[in-house]
Amino acid sequence: MTTESKTTAVTVEAVVKAPVSKVWTYWNEPEHITQWAFASDDWHAPHSENDLRKDGTFKTTMAAKDGSMSFDFGGVYTAVETNKLIAYTMGDGRTVKVEFTSEGNNTRVVETFDAETQHSVDMQRAGWQAILDNFVKYTEAQ
Repeated sequence: MTTESKTTAVTVEAVVKAPVSKVWTYWNEPEHITQWAFASDDWHAPHSENDLRKDGTFKTTMAAKDGSMSFDFGGVYTAVETNKLIAYTMGDGRTVKVEFTSEGNNTRVVETFDAETQHSVDMQRAGWQAILDNFVKYTEAQ
């Protein structure tokens, strides 16, 4: 019997010019998340909450600055290894894994997520990469 996967795993990655401890903090603390968790300058993240532990939950509100649309991005953590790994399941059941690898004074962040079926994989990859790039820009500027 052959089982077909209904989801496509998509990976985005970046190198942050900062030590892994700083990258971890800026990735996970709500006061930092609200400064980078959006893909373009016409969006923002007005609220974030994060209970960073296995079975803990998180939620970040992402909203258009003109008030035309907003949504909550959230899920439940399935694994947390400080400065190394975060895994979670989103509300719709898709999974995400984020790996943090120290490379001297830099940190490589590799994020792999299950694509949804409403938008093209390329569009999803571009959106997640834009958010990751925004994270890099914010973190390196601090």
